[in-house]
Amino acid sequence: MNRQHIIILGGGQAGLQAALSLRELGFSGTVSIITNEPGLPYQRPPLSKGYLLGKMRAGDLALRPADVLAQQNIALIAGEAISIDRRARQLALADGQRLTYDRLIIATGSRGRMCPLPGADLPGIYTLRSKADADALGAGLALLAQAGHKAPVLIMGGGFIGLEFAAVATESGFACTVVERGTRLLERALSPESAGYLQQYHEQRGVRFHLATQVAGFCAGEQGRVGSVRLTDGSTLAAQLVLVGIGGIANDELAAASGLACDNGIRVNACLQTSDDAIFAIGDCARAPHPLAPAGLRLESVGNAIDQGRLVAANVLGEGKVWQATPWFWSDQGREKIQMVGLGAACEQSVIRGEVGQGRFSVFCFQNEQLRAVESINRPVDHMMARKWLEQGLSPTLEQLADPNWDPKSLGKSSATPPVPG
Repeated sequence: MNRQHIIILGGGQAGLQAALSLRELGFSGTVSIITNEPGLPYQRPPLSKGYLLGKMRAGDLALRPADVLAQQNIALIAGEAISIDRRARQLALADGQRLTYDRLIIATGSRGRMCPLPGADLPGIYTLRSKADADALGAGLALLAQAGHKAPVLIMGGGFIGLEFAAVATESGFACTVVERGTRLLERALSPESAGYLQQYHEQRGVRFHLATQVAGFCAGEQGRVGSVRLTDGSTLAAQLVLVGIGGIANDELAAASGLACDNGIRVNACLQTSDDAIFAIGDCARAPHPLAPAGLRLESVGNAIDQGRLVAANVLGEGKVWQATPWFWSDQGREKIQMVGLGAACEQSVIRGEVGQGRFSVFCFQNEQLRAVESINRPVDHMMARKWLEQGLSPTLEQLADPNWDPKSLGKSSATPPVPG
């Protein structure tokens, strides 16, 4: 095995983690990361926050310095992969290189979803997934700032990326409007209690929300750039810069073209192996069965990238481990720190602990009287406690959580409910 060549296609968090974990597990063969972005693998979460605000420089984004990759003998190859020859086990690059692999790990990530609407090609309309996206968006904000007034910024989508950028836009002095097609914010991600609190937080900072409507088209303004948007409810909103934050699309086209099974992501088994035994897929581009979603789950998060990067390294080396890590996420929006663990989309009941009015609370989400997810806003202790519970299969009762005198530290002792199956 240590004479083999492992190629990792994609230089994001998942791909780099897989490479580092291979070395940690003692693999001494060749490890190459193929990336279509210049420079070192970098952090993406700061792109919608500190990087746009100028609080982080480009060099601060690097996940590891170049000397670490050199010490670990991890080759970083810049290039665009154009095809996978599964029979010959070769990866073809646009510059003519053909790289032979023994095992291939696909970690191509995802990209921002654009909208095929009239005027969508106007200058001033952006997505935000990569450093190149953030640089273009930052340049657009700088251009508006030169006008010397509160130029209107519009955000399509009331999800995490959109709300994080709304916090940046208002802090930078721009008038900001969010258009969300759902009846509330973060409909598929957070409980009504947490989402309602965050809407109120942003509204207090001047953000305006248009819910239950959508953008129908973009109209040109001065110098041919976007100047306004038309909504499906018939209204028109000024918008000299637009961020489209309506979800991501898995970068699975290359895998599909090679004949690998794909369905809103590259289909993998519980060991993260594709329909080809020599090829694995991880991170944003992979759709895998999970105890919480046997039909398949595609997660776009740093936590998932790290967990799957570690797991795939072990499995490439023959360990056969199953992906069952508890999902966890976070979002920083201005002063608000939101931390989530578990999956709460199907939850039927919830209990709040803490003080919503003071902006420090957690929502404990239940399904069939079992704890399935916890959302913590400015309550990091609750988040860490909940991660421990869910990882150990423990669940408090609704009555325990509703009792302000109940001590959460007692869970797992004599008062614990039986472990949650599955």
